[in-house]
Order: sequence, then structure tokens, then C-alpha cells
Amino acid sequence: MNTKSILHLLLATLLAATLLVPAAAADRIRVVATFSILGDMVQRVGADRIELSVLVPHDADAHGFKPAPRDARTVTGAAIVFANGRGFDSWAGRLVRATGGKARLVNVAAGVAARPRDPHAWQNVENALFYVDAIEAALVAADPAGASAYTKAAAAYRTELRALHKEIRASLAAIPKDRRRVITTHDAFGFFGEAYGIRFMAPLGMSTHAQASAKSLATLVRQIRKERISALFLENVTDERMIRQVARETGTSLGGALYSDALYAPAGPAGTYVAMMRHNTRLLTEAMAEGS
Repeated sequence: MNTKSILHLLLATLLAATLLVPAAAADRIRVVATFSILGDMVQRVGADRIELSVLVPHDADAHGFKPAPRDARTVTGAAIVFANGRGFDSWAGRLVRATGGKARLVNVAAGVAARPRDPHAWQNVENALFYVDAIEAALVAADPAGASAYTKAAAAYRTELRALHKEIRASLAAIPKDRRRVITTHDAFGFFGEAYGIRFMAPLGMSTHAQASAKSLATLVRQIRKERISALFLENVTDERMIRQVARETGTSLGGALYSDALYAPAGPAGTYVAMMRHNTRLLTEAMAEGS
């Protein structure tokens, strides 16, 4: 084969490869998730039939997120925008409307029984099943050709989540009830507490940006000493200085960092929703078991 023939062959190969890439991408539907925990759930159901973008990345706080122009570009052209709803990511609706409102906005927590002013429904693994239902239904409606793939992936994920729920309950059932009291920075674990029998206290309430007053900190210190609180926990999306100060004043141990509103980097200890729930459960059981 002469040089000219080789060049023609290379050009033909490159052209074929170039044509195949857009075709493969066109087969996938573009979807957006507002934050990393939800993004992981969407990816589990959508698998390789979706092209997923996550607006609030790993280890970042969705509460105070302010969409930038690049986020509007991400939403433009998407078939679905998956949001938690319940006030957690209310900016998602405004973002969809600002881009023309062509994407379908799906609030996945809509089917969950509400707790007053608490949007963190995913902290009860049983509620994650409602999330999976909403994700599956939205993907099937947007991509009927992939219905069987979405249904199969969702069914497998539900099986894993039901086993995880039983695993968490069994782990925490071994802890004496009078030891199931912990303090976290902000009130993100109410659903977890109700589902698995732990009393969570949070000096900053629901906000990740609020500042605790001197009076509230003093009250908290007295409460810890009186009630023999098991441990204090940091969170990956809040300022840790206040909790560290309380730990110093009370001599209470720090139980490590819980993941509340965002996942860790994919390769870390809480890189998926399932891994996050296992990580948090392990830290909680270890801290509460000390001294029991």
C-alpha cells in the first residue's frame, strides 16, 4: 500500500470515528441533578442511557448555592432536571424557568411524608425508595425505548436499598437507648433519627450558614454535661469551629465527620449514597458504643 492509500485509509477511519461519537451521544438523554447525593441515585437508575450533569458537586453545600451562567447552559437542552424539592434546592425551579422551561423539573421527595421544615428525606433509606420510583418514572417517560433498562436497574437498586435499611437498623439496635444521643452542627438528620431511633441535636437548626449565639452555646454545653451526650459530630458542609469549641469546653469526644447534604469524592469513604449511609452509621455506632 502506497503512502497516498495509507493517508486515505487514515482519513476514512478518523471520519468514521468522528461520526460515531455524536451518534452514541445522541442515543443518551441529557439529565441534570441538583446535588451529588441525588446525582448518584439518578446515575444508578439511568446507567449508560443518560448523560448526567450535577450542579452542586461533591463536598459542596446546596443550601446556599447560587446558579451561575454555566449552570444555565448545563440545564439548557436537558430533558429532565431532578431536584430534591421541599425547599432544599428551590433555586432549581427558577433556573429551569430562566432557561426557557423546556426541561421537566422532577422533585423526587414529593412522595415522602413530610417533617416540618426538614427537606433531608434521603437520610431515611426507606425514603430513598420513593426517590428511585420518581427517577424511574421520569426516565421512562422521557425515553420509552429504555423502559426495560430503567426498570431493571431501579429494581436492583431497590433491593440493595432495602437490605441497607435493615443493615442500619440492626447496627443501631445494638446500642443502648440511653446512649443514642448525639450532636451535629445543623439539623440534617431528623429523618435518620426517626427511622433508626437516635436523638439528634443541632445548635444551628436547619441552616448551614447560621451562627450560634453565646447563649445557645452555653445552653448546649450545660445540656451535654447533664445528659451525657455520646459524641459530637462534624459535617462535611458546615463550619467545624463551633463544634470543636463545644468539644473543648465539655471534654466530649469528636466522632468524626458525617456526610449530610453532599457526597465525598467518588473514591472516598462516602462516594455514593449507599457508602455514605454506611459510613455515617459506622461512625455513629462506634461513638455511641463508647462508654456504654
